[in-house]
Amino acid sequence: MTIKVGDRLPDATLTEFIEVEGNGCSIGPNAFKVEDLVKGKKIAIFGLPGAFTPTCSAKHVPGYVAQYDALKAKGVDEIWCVSVNDAFVMGAWGRDQGSGSKVRMMADGSAEFTKKLGLEFDLTARGMGVRSQRYSMLVENGVVKTFNLEGPGQFEVSSAEKMLADLA
Repeated sequence: MTIKVGDRLPDATLTEFIEVEGNGCSIGPNAFKVEDLVKGKKIAIFGLPGAFTPTCSAKHVPGYVAQYDALKAKGVDEIWCVSVNDAFVMGAWGRDQGSGSKVRMMADGSAEFTKKLGLEFDLTARGMGVRSQRYSMLVENGVVKTFNLEGPGQFEVSSAEKMLADLA
């Protein structure tokens, strides 16, 4: 079953490659419980099929990086990019994309979170394994407030601009 507006995010663990030691985090992959990260926060989350893939690298991540200030001005506390890749790949991709402290590059290496959302996408026949569908959602204190799911091969409703419109 696919997550929908009004649902609470599932219990899962995501990993993030931390570049600078601090705030209780060591350099390298650090695991975080989703339910702990979302407490008391408004988070714009976007999921995509894979790091370093064409649409994801040319449009999806750059759009959220570019709209960081506008999203913060609308009350968004954090922006997450979630992909079924490992934390090392997500860290390298974040450096490549210049996401810095603007977009948290959250790895869902075993697709645990993605499967619990009901958003897995089997690309095994294309040599890519299980991936995530392309989507965006606004989450407040762990509850989904808006949800936008793309059709296969589409990039129309999960952009940073659409997220800003949803916040208007």
